[in-house]
Amino acid sequence: MSYKIQSLVASALLSWVAVAHAADPIKIGVAGPFTGGSAPMGVSMRDGVRLAVSEINAKGGVLGRQLQLVERDDEAKNERGVQVAQELINKEKVSATVGYINTGVALASQRFYQEAKIPVLNNVATGSVITKQFVAPEHKDNYVFRTAASDTIQSAMIVDEAVTKNKFTKVAILADSTNYGQLGREDLEKVLSAKGIKPVAVEKFNIKDVDMTAQLLKAKQGGAQVILTYGIGPELAQIANGMEKLGWKVPMIGSWTLSMGNFLDNAGKNGDGAMMPQTFIQDPNTAKRKAFIEAYQKAYKLERMPSAVSAAQGYDSIYLLAAAFKQAGSTDGVKVREALENLNEKVEGVVTTYNKPFTHDDHEAIKPGTPVMGEAKGGHIVLAK
Repeated sequence: MSYKIQSLVASALLSWVAVAHAADPIKIGVAGPFTGGSAPMGVSMRDGVRLAVSEINAKGGVLGRQLQLVERDDEAKNERGVQVAQELINKEKVSATVGYINTGVALASQRFYQEAKIPVLNNVATGSVITKQFVAPEHKDNYVFRTAASDTIQSAMIVDEAVTKNKFTKVAILADSTNYGQLGREDLEKVLSAKGIKPVAVEKFNIKDVDMTAQLLKAKQGGAQVILTYGIGPELAQIANGMEKLGWKVPMIGSWTLSMGNFLDNAGKNGDGAMMPQTFIQDPNTAKRKAFIEAYQKAYKLERMPSAVSAAQGYDSIYLLAAAFKQAGSTDGVKVREALENLNEKVEGVVTTYNKPFTHDDHEAIKPGTPVMGEAKGGHIVLAK
């Protein structure tokens, strides 16, 4: 074979390899609980993520490549989350991962992304420490980002609603025994302390507890005018139902999880009036939100999203990630992190329009002032009056 022909063949092979590589999909991990008590959040997040990916792929993908989701159920268990992280990084070779619903799972798992220099976007878990796990001076760069409202923001909103707006001075805190519940309780106590208020009762409960009588009696005996909560839907419903059983009703104001479908359904009318911070309410009050809600309802044959907040934050996390891939011109973890920290284009999401949402030292996309207070009413969440 002549040198010229050899060169042509080699050139053709290289072109073929380049095209084949360009056509490789960009793998994105999706980690969350798709079974169990946290499933309404995990499934809604995953379904919001799927919607965003289908829209982006229909328009040609990113960098001429389709996005491919690699989904794993972490069962809301820390040890399972660790296994999933290692599998997504080492076996699936994901370019980034979105997800984490549970604070404990996030804290146990995201260190593997930090070590691998692969961005992870927490799109539901809210523990205040999540984005602070790998910061300076110990760590030069941080690969952990978030598109959910941190508990620092939420605890301030909860206390503002109870103490500043409603003038309650006797408050009780009921929080579950997970990392999420206990870190949220600490945040609440800090904000209350700054206002010179000591709770009349601070009570703990476990996942799957069905009787809150003892905790509620402590709150009642302490003269509580309001109950502040940190937990997830099924147990929060037991608090609302427990008050009904005792014939004692005071307002419930808690973290965003009071909007979960399994709180609204299990508490029924007992849940009406419960208030919580929300980054997104299922209300078509903008064209973007209307399109998102209708697409979700059509795709999943559901009138009410099991967890609208999770779905919206999941959806937005993919658009932010896609913008970072595009700006970086690469899926390299270091370059994608750098792009996220300095996004040039505005990204229109359903929660908000993101204008430089992250910097090198601030990995929280949701700022104070973005969330609003929602209220449970007739099995739905509405904007609180």
